[in-house]
Amino acid sequence: MSAPTRRAFVGLGSNLDDPAGQVRRAFAALAALPGTSLAARSRLYRNPPMGPQDQPDYVNAVAALDTTFTAEALLDALQGVERAHGRVRDGTRWGPRTLDLDLLVYADAVIATAGLHVPHPGIAERAFVLVPLAEIAPRLDIPGLGAVADLLEAVDRTSVVPLDAGDGTP
Repeated sequence: MSAPTRRAFVGLGSNLDDPAGQVRRAFAALAALPGTSLAARSRLYRNPPMGPQDQPDYVNAVAALDTTFTAEALLDALQGVERAHGRVRDGTRWGPRTLDLDLLVYADAVIATAGLHVPHPGIAERAFVLVPLAEIAPRLDIPGLGAVADLLEAVDRTSVVPLDAGDGTP
């Protein structure tokens, strides 16, 4: 019996070593994960860094994945993709990075363990997540928070600037 397929949404971000290229290569890496297909991808967006401002702007995007991974296994796979792109987890929060992949939503699951929180904490306040997420899934209901389109109306999105046309397809 095969594992069920679940829809997951992943936030992608980079501000080092050709950030747009990092994010585009990450889309390909996500599509290549076993038991996973890239169902949709947002265009790329530029925005100022969260936290310390003495670092380059970020390039952010969101991917929709159909996957047979459990949430925990998907998180492990995402961290493997990050490492393959040169990401070193040294405990620094909100610092510059080659690639950051965040599991934003996993089906309708609400998970709160030592290593994983889904929906991703802060998702409802982050325009750099909500803008690309709304592009590919405006009617998505984030468990415990509401519809993406409604959440987007409550944030200032003026600093989130599209970098490419994008059409939502992989």
